[in-house]
Amino acid sequence: MDKRDGKAQFAALREAVSQALREADPIGLIEGGAPLDEYDPEVGTGLPRLRGATSCGDVRTILHEEFVHWFGQDVAGNVERYDEAAENIWTILRINKAV
Repeated sequence: MDKRDGKAQFAALREAVSQALREADPIGLIEGGAPLDEYDPEVGTGLPRLRGATSCGDVRTILHEEFVHWFGQDVAGNVERYDEAAENIWTILRINKAV
């Protein structure tokens, strides 16, 4: 794989993770009218960590930690809020590793 393929693959992975977060909307920002790119900073800092995840539970923990970092514990809420996003992102990560 050349450098351009790697960059394109990373960009596609980033977009897929961003979309999964928008759809799950774990803290209700999109539902509240925030722009669709609202979760992009969290994706940017979390994606390098997510690529090392070895389970859906790892993904959930990483997502929750990133949201606590960016928004604080009160806004981030319980780790269970991240179940839907974690399941979808874990699937994306497994597919991406198989490609």
